[in-house]
Amino acid sequence: MKRMLINATQPEERRLAIVDGQKLLDYEIEIEGREQRKGNIYKAVVTRVEPSLEACFVDYGEDRHGFLPFKEISRSYFTPGVSPSQARINEVIREGQELLVQVEKEERGNKGAALTTFVSLAGRYVVLMPNNPRGGGVSRRIEGEDRAELKEAMDQLEYPNGMSIIARTAGIGRTAPELQWDLNYLLKLWTAIDGAGKGGKGAFLIYQESSLVIRAIRDYFNNDIGDILIDTDDIYEQAQQFMAHVMPEHAARVKRYRDDAALFSRFQIEHQIESAYARTVQLPSGGAIVIDHTEALVSVDVNSARAIKGGDIEETATRTNLEAADEVARQMRLRDLGGLIVIDFIDMEESKNRREVENRLRDALRQDRARVQFGTISKFGLMEMSRQRLKPALSEGSSIPCPRCGGSGHIRDTESSALQILRIIQEESMKDNTAAVHCQVPVEVASFLLNEKRTEIAKIELKQRVAVLMVPNKTLETPNYRLERLKHDDPRLDHIEASYKLAEEVEDPTAVTRRSQEPTNKQTPVIKGVLPDAPAPVAEPREPRPEGSARPPVVASAPQPPMRQPRLPLPLQHLPLQRHRSKVSLPGSRAFLASAMRRWPLPRWQRQHLPQLLKPPAVANPAATDATAKAVAAVVAAMAIGTASAKAHPVTATAKTTVKAVAAVANALPKAVLPAMRRTAHRVTPSAAPRAKPARAVKEAAMAATVAVAAVTPSLATRTQV
Repeated sequence: MKRMLINATQPEERRLAIVDGQKLLDYEIEIEGREQRKGNIYKAVVTRVEPSLEACFVDYGEDRHGFLPFKEISRSYFTPGVSPSQARINEVIREGQELLVQVEKEERGNKGAALTTFVSLAGRYVVLMPNNPRGGGVSRRIEGEDRAELKEAMDQLEYPNGMSIIARTAGIGRTAPELQWDLNYLLKLWTAIDGAGKGGKGAFLIYQESSLVIRAIRDYFNNDIGDILIDTDDIYEQAQQFMAHVMPEHAARVKRYRDDAALFSRFQIEHQIESAYARTVQLPSGGAIVIDHTEALVSVDVNSARAIKGGDIEETATRTNLEAADEVARQMRLRDLGGLIVIDFIDMEESKNRREVENRLRDALRQDRARVQFGTISKFGLMEMSRQRLKPALSEGSSIPCPRCGGSGHIRDTESSALQILRIIQEESMKDNTAAVHCQVPVEVASFLLNEKRTEIAKIELKQRVAVLMVPNKTLETPNYRLERLKHDDPRLDHIEASYKLAEEVEDPTAVTRRSQEPTNKQTPVIKGVLPDAPAPVAEPREPRPEGSARPPVVASAPQPPMRQPRLPLPLQHLPLQRHRSKVSLPGSRAFLASAMRRWPLPRWQRQHLPQLLKPPAVANPAATDATAKAVAAVVAAMAIGTASAKAHPVTATAKTTVKAVAAVANALPKAVLPAMRRTAHRVTPSAAPRAKPARAVKEAAMAATVAVAAVTPSLATRTQV
């Protein structure tokens, strides 16, 4: 069972983990003083317009100005009388203009936050875009019949003109009243935000995105999560209040954790969290993956290391790569790696093994909330992918660049550092008007220079007539040093102190904490405590299935196809796809197929092809069109289920598999459909074929329909011959 764990015992860090048993699936952390700004809404003032960048910089109340591209500015802010399609940004936006902006991307490195004027407010089931009438729709993750049902429910929603909404994945299976309740809350929130923006002047924070706890329940919670365990009273009360308003039917799942053992230690995930901070992650077979961050991309290297379980090198490489595919997808979620990612898999000779690794990675990425795009494994063993950055990476919020190596991961050794310093001393001594060179170096570097290189230093002093003073400093570490060049008129030459007194105390950069880096001003949002007018409506439970009625077969989904789509199974290729002069529409076939697709889980590629199979076929017997339509729809669904059951592309097995699939469909069909299928089986028999000359597709559809009916009514098989 999946659980959501929220640890807030330390006020400096609030942590969220989603576990399945004792396996860590997702992890998120909120650091005090570095709360997420993405989604916050500000009143901003334009400070500079840059036509060369087609953007402007705005002051939104934080330490660093934000970046607002021209394409992210709503036309409602444009200067009247100027054509928006042909105008430049300096013609429609002026300095000092006030805008309502939302943070789209967090500050990162030297880059300021990316802003937009197209506000989006996320609820539990829908996202409201109050000033973007061209947006809206359904989440890309929702497909097939769920998408159609959700669109139908969204058509019943009421909201002002000029706005648009997007249905989230949590809205699957929700009724129109539930969606309307969520939308009403967002409309109420937008009214408060809009009023606050019009009432104030200058740059200030209007609305702050929800805290980690509320955001996690809103975005992560689903029916798969059995419990939400929280180890502090105040966070528990927040979660209870939110669940009571938004999902009252699931409020009992929020529980207060009171055991003596720490919450994360109780589920043994602390060591898994530590692996998300490490550079190297071990694999079960003995292999490892190495994750490195660069300015341009994130590189992931797969090493076999101690993996020797395979029968040969190809099997070992494939086994290690399959494990790496699962772990890479998991680490990307835990660390929230974003941008370009390149994975260097172990070389595999056989193409089928490369496809297997690609499919494994594709399946592992289905759990990721971020949008991921990736290609195939190249001939060099590399796979390129791009992942949406939902929040700052895990390492960005809790680490600083190494003060010794500057973030490169390597430093020069003692001898190399000493020789570099010696060359710099020689270069400085050759400059005009140089009287002395004072150099503070680490103790080990000073020992090397004053002993192994004493002769070279003496030659520099004699040749350039410059005094070289070498000062060992115990607070310095390689490769750091301090060098100072003194001119002849420097007053310090008149009173030179003892060399051991010249050593300066160097501040330890590793002692930097996040408290010293907190922003100077922390804004308080104007809008607080906006709650729904009433708790969410509880959907009526579905009527239980009567006892003795047939249940739809539970069929495992077929494995994902390779990069190119496979051909349809052979039985499906002969269904009504041919066109002749006599064309008769099939009324009710799409609705029947839609109900069939709701009953049985079908792979995505089959969902895409099934509606195409029900285009108007060449039916020579108009009297049988309606029944034929229902029969064809049932058979199409049966063939798809047979394909999924056999897990083969295409289905070339004996008719036994197909008959079983058709029989399963017939058993699950509504009883009202069976008479129509019986009539179809009688009307489209070979006895009518010479007169009607039905197409081959209709013949085969009738044959399959007869088999389906015979599976339900065995006596019909003796009366009907096809």
